[in-house]
Amino acid sequence: MKATTRGALRGSRWETLAGRSVKDELRANLSERLRSRQAVFPGVLGYQDSVVPHVVNALLSRHNFILLGLRGQAKTRILRALTELLDAEVPILAEAELPDDPFAPRTLEGQALVAEQGDDAAVAWLPREARYVEKLATPDVTVADIVGDIDPIKAARLGTQLGDPRSVHYGLLPRANRGIFAMNELPDLAGKVQVALFNVMQEGDVQIKGYPVRLALDVLLVFSANPEDYTARGKIITPLKDRIGSEVRTHYPRTVEHGMTITAQEAWTARDSGARVPDFVREIVEEVAFQARDDNRVDKHSGVSQRLPISLLEDVVSNAERRTLAAAAAEAPLARPSDVYAGLAAVTGKLELEYEGELKGGEAVARELIRRAIAQVFGRRAGDLDLSAVVAYFEADQALKVPVDLGAHALLECYAQVPGLLDAAARLAEEEGGDALAVAAEFVLEGLVAKRQVARSEERGYVAPEPEAQVALGARRRWN
Repeated sequence: MKATTRGALRGSRWETLAGRSVKDELRANLSERLRSRQAVFPGVLGYQDSVVPHVVNALLSRHNFILLGLRGQAKTRILRALTELLDAEVPILAEAELPDDPFAPRTLEGQALVAEQGDDAAVAWLPREARYVEKLATPDVTVADIVGDIDPIKAARLGTQLGDPRSVHYGLLPRANRGIFAMNELPDLAGKVQVALFNVMQEGDVQIKGYPVRLALDVLLVFSANPEDYTARGKIITPLKDRIGSEVRTHYPRTVEHGMTITAQEAWTARDSGARVPDFVREIVEEVAFQARDDNRVDKHSGVSQRLPISLLEDVVSNAERRTLAAAAAEAPLARPSDVYAGLAAVTGKLELEYEGELKGGEAVARELIRRAIAQVFGRRAGDLDLSAVVAYFEADQALKVPVDLGAHALLECYAQVPGLLDAAARLAEEEGGDALAVAAEFVLEGLVAKRQVARSEERGYVAPEPEAQVALGARRRWN
């Protein structure tokens, strides 16, 4: 049974740990996790050899730290995962406004409670989830929001001076006492609020409406920011930067494989329809994000969030479901490469375009990114296939129109018209069955389209590509 009074905690580990800071608590629990070879941040993928070691070092050094990275790089997830390194729950003085250690109170109110009630002081238990306070920095955030404000009514009720800490209506930071305070997008915080933060971090005091107030807080402060804001715009004041112990840079997945693992973890693909996604389609989805990050038409300072492939994969699955439902098919949906084009809405909204991209249009840029992604994946997976017979079929002025609502059996009959197509598809298919073979055949055709060895038109379907001279002539005619 949990103790409900300070006296009931006598002789327990909590009396032994009296006065232990939250940074020491995090250090001890992290050390134990490292010693037992447990994952420090389970669920945060792709950072094990880069970001995680730096965060671990910061925690072992008892540093306040900042995560610098573009959007969609799991900064907030890492900060929220810090709670797993806290004790499952800790005792606090139940009647104190701020969380306070029953054996080593830091606040004046907590000290007064212990002096007055001694071992009869009531104790409550604070779970680790309640010891994390997070705030998104915006220009309208005030010192009162973060630190607090003088409350004349409270001062009158307590019979204290206005400058007494007990007369303060506490903000978010004091309420995070004995826990973690996280500030996202720190550069957007007004300069005077940043000044209040570094005073609390270093000196433990702050001025509120001209009154010097002492706040002896026990808190780990962690921040996140976009590196463009942090360096170029210079919106974090120098004294605050100096007081942040460690600066940790995050990054996007460095390999397509890492990205696919993250996307598979985050995307909602386990549907009641039983929809399946071939690996090469998943790889195309991930490659779209990699192509976007390298494209000069996409703003590098803004970045391309990992949410792009996550949302795109979910749209791919949904389009496969929609197609299957419209055809009243009995089999479970199986995603196709063409479903990636149907997910344009998940791409265009996540791209911040440069001037050249704006001129071309977001949808046109997104289509080009998908085409290049298919070309890359097709080159990696089908580079050793002999597709000369397939290309020769279209170069002989043959066309292949493929209705979108065909079932697997009808699709295979359609694809069988092209010599060598199903043989090549059989080498790429990832499972048995006609639907998997049909999807692999579409992958071959879309790959050849992406490589510009075959073309696709609305009227005729898959056809031979226009010779360069004809393309140039057609372009001049359209211009005139």
